[in-house]
Amino acid sequence: MAWDFDTEPEFERQLAWMRAFVRDEILPLETLVDEWRRAGGSARFARATAPLKEEVKRQGLWAAHLPPELGGHGFGQVRLGLMHEILGRSELAPAIFGNNAPDSGNAELLAIGGTEEQKKTWMEPLLAGELRSAYSMTEPGAGADPTMLTTAAVRDGGEWVINGHKWFTSNASVSDFLIVMCRTNDDPDSEPRKSYSMIVVPTDTPGVEVVRDIACMSDPEPVPGMPGHHCEVLYRDVRVPFDNVIGGEDGIGQGFVLAQRRLGPGRIHHAMRWLGQCQRAFDTMCERAVTRRASGSLLAEKQLVQEMVAESWAEMQAARLVTLQAAWKMDQLVAAGGHHSDARIEIGVIKFWGARVLHNVIDRSIQVYGSLGYSSDLPLEAMYRRARAARILDGPDEVHKVSVARQLLKGYRPADIPTEHVPTRRAAALAKLGDLLDLEAANT
Repeated sequence: MAWDFDTEPEFERQLAWMRAFVRDEILPLETLVDEWRRAGGSARFARATAPLKEEVKRQGLWAAHLPPELGGHGFGQVRLGLMHEILGRSELAPAIFGNNAPDSGNAELLAIGGTEEQKKTWMEPLLAGELRSAYSMTEPGAGADPTMLTTAAVRDGGEWVINGHKWFTSNASVSDFLIVMCRTNDDPDSEPRKSYSMIVVPTDTPGVEVVRDIACMSDPEPVPGMPGHHCEVLYRDVRVPFDNVIGGEDGIGQGFVLAQRRLGPGRIHHAMRWLGQCQRAFDTMCERAVTRRASGSLLAEKQLVQEMVAESWAEMQAARLVTLQAAWKMDQLVAAGGHHSDARIEIGVIKFWGARVLHNVIDRSIQVYGSLGYSSDLPLEAMYRRARAARILDGPDEVHKVSVARQLLKGYRPADIPTEHVPTRRAAALAKLGDLLDLEAANT
């Protein structure tokens, strides 16, 4: 099996442009975000980034995650992965390129499963940057088991009536609409994974209450009006048209199928963005190692620091290879008319392995810097706090490990006598080759 991650020269030129653009135009903005937050929300940030977004569009790189017929560029997962590796260096970059979560995933979801009217009403303005969205799935009582979701939508004539309690609905407080995962089949004996649907709910619909922006490690003091917050949302007798179920009549009961089609490519993009963060932390660590002297020599000459550098590099390369291999497999499946779910082992692996590497590399960089790395004079402490979420979001690592192990173990069968049992293998070999051995003995 050949794994070819090469890209054509034209795309290599685009990658080079993106590297320079992120370095020269986007990274400097990070130092001003706190001032913009204190000055009253996202308006100043929007004005500052509008010209950058226009330049991205001129370069033909806006919303590149969608196929050409939907306003994207048909890059495929390998090229998108290489692109997200660059954008991952800054948390600001994805929004400037029109592929920030949750908007990019929601646009992709509508592209995959939405009706033509839903695409026109919600997806096209979302791609144009005219609307913001949120994905409302996680619930306080459900944990990592989506079949325990209790938010319900009951049909009442030409409407759905939704009641439920969601939290960690990212961007809900600044969104124009939410995509809500609801139970639409109240039969207790029905198959759970065929009992849920996704319904578009405008955020200003009566009965929708965005309770709060939840303070968390990555954002302990959320500022109202800024994107990126994780919100608690209540739905009390929320009424929306029946046609708001994604996919229309055919979309009823297809919530889990659509969710997997949305999350699969998204995890590739997450993992590659994590590698961009890793590379930034790694560069910072190595710069410190060749600069700082302690106990008569550079840190770069200390064996423990050398081990940190070597371990980080090896882990990053392993994470990069398994992620690109997963992206390559997904591209091959799509080209052959297959489905992303056939790459679930590869997707599961990159989720927990990539999250581990992200944490490890940032942690080592902080350690090499000591108190300076622990302070907010460097971006490492903020990177570290954001990185911790990677082991929880989109399913905790433990869930992905269990899923990967189950899939792998399906390929094995029980054996009372181990396949590698030497006495048994020797007896089989003698039965097969014994005559040859006797002949060789007779000729000596």
